[in-house]
Amino acid sequence: MTQRIQKILSARGLCSRRRAEELILAGRVTCNGAVAKLGDTADPELDEIKVDGKLLPSASGYVYIMLNKPRGYVTTLSDEKGRPNAAQLIDCGTRVYPVGRLDMDSEGLLLFTNDGEFANRLMHPKHEVDKTYRVLVAGYSEEKLEKLKQPIELDGYRIRTPGIKLLRTREKGQAQLLVTIHEGRNRQVRRMCDAAGMKVLRLQRISEGSVKLGDLELGKWRHLTQEELAYLK
Repeated sequence: MTQRIQKILSARGLCSRRRAEELILAGRVTCNGAVAKLGDTADPELDEIKVDGKLLPSASGYVYIMLNKPRGYVTTLSDEKGRPNAAQLIDCGTRVYPVGRLDMDSEGLLLFTNDGEFANRLMHPKHEVDKTYRVLVAGYSEEKLEKLKQPIELDGYRIRTPGIKLLRTREKGQAQLLVTIHEGRNRQVRRMCDAAGMKVLRLQRISEGSVKLGDLELGKWRHLTQEELAYLK
């Protein structure tokens, strides 16, 4: 089946669709030996597509996706209250499952895949990567910020010292923080802020290790690039 070449590059996990368009415009993509033009179509099963002279990675049947999850969506695929789940936002031709969780009131980077072994490995405690959040809090003070920087015990586990950075203060005791955690305890950032005496008003996950949300629009998804996938694996 023929598709636009930039879509094929993205579907094979080589890069985002926007980046694929840039590669085509730069003349770095060929189809059957001819330089591809933006808007060209090809059959990924029949045509020879190369980027910088290298063939595209083969389709393995597995997909690896990043979603910018909006608030109001749960990450469980079956919810007894009938609330919308984040997987409903992804139409990639196969059923995918969330890797980890992001609570209903939070937004931002959430990974999905149909590769169960990959998901289980990534969620195992020994493989957890640092996660960074942009957090808007109420009840801010310098003393509470210092308290937030201290490791606390959650669920009988003493968390590692988090990375905390004050981005800006706002009116009415609000502040925007950058919070990096090294674990993935349930509602960890919210519970850390509660323990420090601050209430989370908005929470957005912006990165997992070197995999960054970037300018992906809210509610949209894209395939992970080869570089991102190699890092996570």
